[in-house]
Amino acid sequence: MRYFVKYSSGREIPVDVTILANGAIRAEVEGRSFQLDAFDHRGAVHLNLEGQSVELWMDGKAPEIGVSSADKRFHAQVENERSRALAGSSGKAGGAADKLITSPMPGRVLKVLVNEGDEVHAGKALVVVEAMKMENELAALHDGKVKKVYVTPGTAVEGGAKLVELE
Repeated sequence: MRYFVKYSSGREIPVDVTILANGAIRAEVEGRSFQLDAFDHRGAVHLNLEGQSVELWMDGKAPEIGVSSADKRFHAQVENERSRALAGSSGKAGGAADKLITSPMPGRVLKVLVNEGDEVHAGKALVVVEAMKMENELAALHDGKVKKVYVTPGTAVEGGAKLVELE
């Protein structure tokens, strides 16, 4: 799974995390690969990273977290690939983007919950897409009328594919 760690300075670092068959964790950061073991003990995350032991204390909940390690403290925003894709499909920019519901990532349409011509209210679920073994219920961002339904259940879709358009 890819994570994006953004520091208060604005610097963002992609981190690819893989759970290995032996239970260890491999993290790839800026072209470097690290193998580590991690466990939770009394609220702290203990990491064994290349022979060094590090204890991390989390303050807050993702995506805004504070991390303490020994006498050092920093804040970072952590976002995984899935949540970033979902946020990107939400049409927060406004205008036409609010009217077009697209797939947040490659997947398969499980359910289409509306028909062309249906009146919908903000928050109404329109379509369910399975991606990365998770069901993603995509909803209307505003009240409106369904102008066009582009998919049917079972359809394989790419990230960004048009699913439903509102008037």
